[in-house]
Amino acid sequence: MSAARGLWITLEGGDGSGKTTQAALLQDWLSGQGRQVLRTREPGGSEVGVLIRDIVLHHRGDIAPRAEALLYAADRAHHVATVVRPALERGEIVIQDRYLDSSVAYQGAGRILGADEVRDLSLWAAEGALPDVTVLLDLDPAAARHRLDSDDKPFDRLEAEQEDFHARVRAAFLALAEAEPSRFLVVDGARDPQVVAAEVRARIAPLL
Repeated sequence: MSAARGLWITLEGGDGSGKTTQAALLQDWLSGQGRQVLRTREPGGSEVGVLIRDIVLHHRGDIAPRAEALLYAADRAHHVATVVRPALERGEIVIQDRYLDSSVAYQGAGRILGADEVRDLSLWAAEGALPDVTVLLDLDPAAARHRLDSDDKPFDRLEAEQEDFHARVRAAFLALAEAEPSRFLVVDGARDPQVVAAEVRARIAPLL
């Protein structure tokens, strides 16, 4: 999406890579400059999305992989139309936890549905909208699993997948970043959160 006044920043990475922490730090930094910031997420960034999030992450029992991909696309279509696009048109900075790159990695590679097919589905759902900057927090799946274990919370459907699934997801994220270097910033998610935040700020600052 080419935002005339606003700025759209997405954060990507495997489960446990630190996206929530970095989104909060980035929001604090931008808000401290007096900028209007909307922080949101997928799935679950709208009332409809909250219902979809409960299905895709917490449904007891199997969901067919293609059905899962379509549910994420449905959430994305509604979220972009009713939350993201209006905020950008108001000139706000949107900080978003996950977008279509997550679908390409998790459903395209993790579920082995095909990266191109899942990307095309998401682009159709979101009317071609792409963020201005995507921050990829790269972290070894074993280290990410250790972080999740220390949270003492039950795993959701995707967090509970096996090691080979998360390895495919990580490889897909890195391939996406390599294919679109002008959009992606890849940072080492294993480092201290403040060090990571400083690198993110350095990438965002020239765009403000």
